[in-house]
Order: sequence, then structure tokens, then C-alpha cells
Amino acid sequence: MITVKDIFSVTLILFSVIDILGSVPIVIDLRKKQGKIHSGRATIISGALMIAFLFLGQSILKLFGLDVGSFAVAGAIVMFIIAMEMILGVTLFRNEGESKAGSIVPLAFPLIAGAGTLTTILSLRAVYETPNILIGIVINLLFVYLVLKSTNWLERKIGESGFNILRRVFGIILLAIAVKIFKEHIGLIG
Repeated sequence: MITVKDIFSVTLILFSVIDILGSVPIVIDLRKKQGKIHSGRATIISGALMIAFLFLGQSILKLFGLDVGSFAVAGAIVMFIIAMEMILGVTLFRNEGESKAGSIVPLAFPLIAGAGTLTTILSLRAVYETPNILIGIVINLLFVYLVLKSTNWLERKIGESGFNILRRVFGIILLAIAVKIFKEHIGLIG
């Protein structure tokens, strides 16, 4: 059943994990190195990855003999680590190498639809209904597209210190969400 509260929760969770605002400095740097970012292409590829994982993720789990509860806890741990990166300003997950296809690698994957996002989507399936997750994904993709299109303007208006503040605020929110998912699913394992 579609509920506004669940859509809002899913949207906020994905917004925190994707952290497109916190990634703007990386996007700006990528744009400076490669000259142009294909916002539409990056958004569409990211969306295709997220939606494919939403529908095929459970089948992949079954293939490896894993249950959603275990994956949800694993996803909560990944979200916890990402939140700690955001709060502490450290990098634990690294992007290996550079590519001339900057709109796809590293922008669409792993920056927007990376391991944290895909893990979170599958973890969300254990808590929320699929239509609410789909709407949350679409809302986030629209926001990602707008941010990618607005990086020049954002660079001038918010500045580096503003991005650092936003990154930490969303890190704390993500940390609380990770703890909640972990708490809800720890009893399901075993």
C-alpha cells in the first residue's frame, strides 16, 4: 500500500545514502577534469541499476542462500560505515581508477548507485513495500538530476563549508537509520 509517510522515509534514507549534495565537490572536480558531465545519462543508468536491484536483489540472495534479514543487517552495517565517513570526514570506501566515461564511472556507479545505495535498497525491501521504494527512488533520481544540472550554481552559492555541514547532518540521520534497521532485524537472524 502506498503511504506518504513510508515514501518520505524511503526518500530520506536514499537521499542520505546517495548523498548527492555531499558528492557535488567530486562532481565538480570530475567536470573540471573531463569538461562535461552527462546528467541525464548518469541519472538514467543509476536509476536502471537501482530498480534492477530492487526487483532482482532477492533472487540474487536466494542464489547465494541468504535471507533478507541477514542482508538487511549487512546493509545497516554498510550504512553505518558510510554515515561514519560522512560525520568524520574520512574515506573508507575508495573509487579505484579513473575513466573517460565519467558520467557512468564513477558518477552513475559507484557514486550515485554504489554498493551503499544498492544494499540500502534491498534492506528497505525488508521494511517498506515495493511501490513506496520505487517512488522514493524516482524522487531521488529527480533530485540527483537537478543537482547534477546545477553544480555550477551550487558551487557558487553553498560553498565548501556549506557542503561539509550538509554532509555531517545527513551522516547523523543515516547513522540513526542504520541503527534502527539493525535493531529491527537482529531478532530475525538465527
